[in-house]
Amino acid sequence: MPTLFISDLHLAPERPQTTGQFLRFIRSTAAGADALYILGDLFEYWVGDDDLEDPLNGTVSGALSALADSGTKVFLMRGNRDVLLGSDFAARCHGTLLEDPVLINLYGTPTLLSHGDALCTDDVDYQRFRLYPRDPGNQQKFLAQSLEARREQMRGMRAQSEASKQQKTEAIMDVAPAAVEALLRQHGYPRLIHGHTHRPAQHLHQVDGQACERWVLNDWYDSGGYLRCDAAGCTAVLA
Repeated sequence: MPTLFISDLHLAPERPQTTGQFLRFIRSTAAGADALYILGDLFEYWVGDDDLEDPLNGTVSGALSALADSGTKVFLMRGNRDVLLGSDFAARCHGTLLEDPVLINLYGTPTLLSHGDALCTDDVDYQRFRLYPRDPGNQQKFLAQSLEARREQMRGMRAQSEASKQQKTEAIMDVAPAAVEALLRQHGYPRLIHGHTHRPAQHLHQVDGQACERWVLNDWYDSGGYLRCDAAGCTAVLA
């Protein structure tokens, strides 16, 4: 059975068509897999694991727990939009929460998994902001607010982020080659799979004379897609 990788679904109540597509994917394609890895930004935003009774959150966690109970292992990684995704949500999904990055043995090939935003080092403003929601003190202050206050604050931050993107070039928001090569070197020249940039592609990097494969996953704003890997290699598939 293959292993599947997805990221950047950005599920939100105002995008029910994407939620429907995700649920169909879980019940059909993913149900026949050995494992499903979700490499960040499953949700458009995540205000905390105490929001598990929200209808969308309950529907998604219910689908993932059913998938896990059917025999497909479920792995979850935080993205830049769902930094606060925690162990309670993973437990509700009957899944495993992963650190970023994490190195796995994928059918005999060392494979490094990451959301990918830490590699966008040319975007200095983003990297500076990236530290803010990951600071434990800032997280504690945020979680001390009511759910509605958190949702309102998160919606405001999303609007600011989208406005900021309009002032940046496409190149500056992509991964920096030097950051990619440094990460590959640090982890022994593995295959790399990540999302975040919304630029699905297969890349080949030559690092210190070593050939390293890099796969960038689809976002799900339009059609969506996934990466299917088995002992023969990996193939990108539209969902």
